[in-house]
Amino acid sequence: MSFVDLSRSRVRPARAADAPAVSRRDGFAQFSSRWRRVEEMLSNKAKYGLKALMHLAGAEGQCLAGDMAAQNNIPRKFLDAILLELRNAGILNSKKGKGGGYNLARPADKITVGQIIRILDGPLAPIACASRTAYQRCNDCPDEDACAIRDLMLDVRDAMALILDRTSIASLRNRGHRAAQILR
Repeated sequence: MSFVDLSRSRVRPARAADAPAVSRRDGFAQFSSRWRRVEEMLSNKAKYGLKALMHLAGAEGQCLAGDMAAQNNIPRKFLDAILLELRNAGILNSKKGKGGGYNLARPADKITVGQIIRILDGPLAPIACASRTAYQRCNDCPDEDACAIRDLMLDVRDAMALILDRTSIASLRNRGHRAAQILR
């Protein structure tokens, strides 16, 4: 999540009349004339983790964190924290010393994007009451079973999980090369 200072850019700041009269504490919507909150569904942590795993999937042997960071434009200290989290989750192996570095703990076609996002970002569900792993009841919902919003978000979660859990790191790595293959 990042903030964009619109007063110093060429983009016209939002006028109060343009913004809905919404201000939520949970961070999904916040409007002001000078600052506009920019939300992304996939955090940089998960994006960088996926980039690092695709890098490792294409490498032979061990890879150094510094090389992965430089080749994928990832801040080194941030990558170190991500790699440690993935190692602790059993996705990566690491070796210290000469000839050391990181490698995948299992084949790239056995690691899914859904697993990685859940490890690094948490549940896939867009709202807590639609989560399978981090369920929390909504405070403002009197009848959860009759809630149309929850029902829709359950469908969204299921659709996201279907795609992300079917996509392996190996197939994700090949997706980036799909346009180049078509042009040949």
